[in-house]
Amino acid sequence: MQKIVASLRSILRPMRFVVLAFTCALLLLSNALPAAAIESYKSNPQEATDQLLETQRRTDESASKPPLGLEETQKRTSGGGLNEVQGAADVEKMNRPENSQQATSVEEEVSNFLKKVTGNQ
Repeated sequence: MQKIVASLRSILRPMRFVVLAFTCALLLLSNALPAAAIESYKSNPQEATDQLLETQRRTDESASKPPLGLEETQKRTSGGGLNEVQGAADVEKMNRPENSQQATSVEEEVSNFLKKVTGNQ
């Protein structure tokens, strides 16, 4: 019985190194490249600076005043705004069910990427 266990250990010892190396490589790649398969829009850093400055101005204004009342909050958000400070800035860029019907899901992007990599187009 001891000979069987000893021979089994001697066979599995090199495999232990391979499994350990594979696990380390998998952890390294999954942490280093978490979203490599997803192609996203890369914006220009100078884009939308004016909207951000206006939002910052309103934020500073709101922070220096006492909290807004119910009527003022409702008035500021009545035009479809996200909140009383930001208003409707970039509301058209926000992902909602109404504007996301033709969007490509993450699963579809990963599937397309894997098809390209494996050559199954």
